[in-house]
Amino acid sequence: MKVSGDNVEKLRAQFDAEEARSVPGYISSHVLVPGERPGEVWIAVFFQDKDSYTKNADDPAQHEEYLKMRALLDEDPEWIDGTWESSEPLRPA
Repeated sequence: MKVSGDNVEKLRAQFDAEEARSVPGYISSHVLVPGERPGEVWIAVFFQDKDSYTKNADDPAQHEEYLKMRALLDEDPEWIDGTWESSEPLRPA
């Protein structure tokens, strides 16, 4: 995501607020602020399974959260859906 100025901190605060929502299947999310790429933020969001992810993506409440996030961004975010592979399985928080 491309984000400028104090919007980085506003975005971080929004992510913290979203953590309080109870979303079935949600495990965790992680924010990366690349040191050598100012104005970028990367987010990895983990769900127990694709069905939980899809239900959340289709939830009108999630769309409202997206609109709040989008208002802080310089442009539409790039989405990359996929499966993380790890030497250890992800466990619910």
